[in-house]
Amino acid sequence: MEKTMLMKDEAILQHPYLLLLAIAVGFVVMDPLEMGPLGGLEFMPVKHSIAPYKKVMDEWPRDNHSRLGHGKLEFVDEVFGPESLEFDNLGHGPYAGLADGRVVRWMGENIGWETFATVSPNWSEKLCSKGIHSTTYKQWKVEKQCGRPLGLRFDKVSGNLYIADAYYGLLVVGPEGGLATPLSTQSDGKPILFANDLDIHKNGSIFFTDTSKRYNRVLMKYWLEGPKTGTVDLVANLPGFPDNVRMNERGQLWVAIDCCRTPAQEVLTNNPWLRSLYFRLPLRMSILARLMGMRMYTLISLFSEEGEIVEVLEDRKGAVMKLVSEVRENKGKLWIGTVAHNHIATLPYP
Repeated sequence: MEKTMLMKDEAILQHPYLLLLAIAVGFVVMDPLEMGPLGGLEFMPVKHSIAPYKKVMDEWPRDNHSRLGHGKLEFVDEVFGPESLEFDNLGHGPYAGLADGRVVRWMGENIGWETFATVSPNWSEKLCSKGIHSTTYKQWKVEKQCGRPLGLRFDKVSGNLYIADAYYGLLVVGPEGGLATPLSTQSDGKPILFANDLDIHKNGSIFFTDTSKRYNRVLMKYWLEGPKTGTVDLVANLPGFPDNVRMNERGQLWVAIDCCRTPAQEVLTNNPWLRSLYFRLPLRMSILARLMGMRMYTLISLFSEEGEIVEVLEDRKGAVMKLVSEVRENKGKLWIGTVAHNHIATLPYP
């Protein structure tokens, strides 16, 4: 046994390229310098049970006219990473949660944008306000102190604005704005690590999402009432990665999707160990995406309450809209948010 091991060691030494390859693989797996895009964060991928790539893409309708490409970019370099958009009980707005930790509201052409609320008592213009750099790495260093509001919802009865913040959990602020009051930083005795979005039930209950490290991204329905109470149904298989879901006045659901899945991703989906290695490579996410054949562009879809596709709108060339986070339909117009860019996109609809 010892002789066999010695022979293997000698073989490696006689082939220095094999030795270098072994060292390089070990370096990537261990990532001691935290050079991968996850920056040393714990990542435990699981095997997904999502529908196969070919089945989803063959059945998904396409927007051959690329109608989202006719949208308009508004407030360019005036709002920074407006992830979530909302309108108050009087129809005023939009309100937007920004990457610099503020919730701002549009006050019309004469006044422009004003700060409506902050989520952190530590917020200050000197510390948190990075302007157009708020959606870059310069902001990441202070995000934990400044906050990052990701989900906004007005209570139609009280006029209070509820906020899901990535660092400060669930908060609420009154109709006049100001410093938001924390509601909860824990759920079922466990810390809320990444509050992402929320909604308010007609009985006053607040439901929110805490972005998970363990489960796949699909559009699901959780039953609160009726014979299916407490169960979850699959609503739709999607061609890309969904973010927020917003209901319009007709009870239909707008879903923002960063498009699209590729055949190469199917390999990672079915091999968690390979996916873990992939995300430890010392490359930027944009480069890793290109390795998978991904060409990011925007797709938004409208679903009926039963999960039937009503509308699909795309910007196939990514000419106008990229990395969308939310679609809000209001008074004959779609308002489209983004987590990574400094503008809001709009499109007349229908």
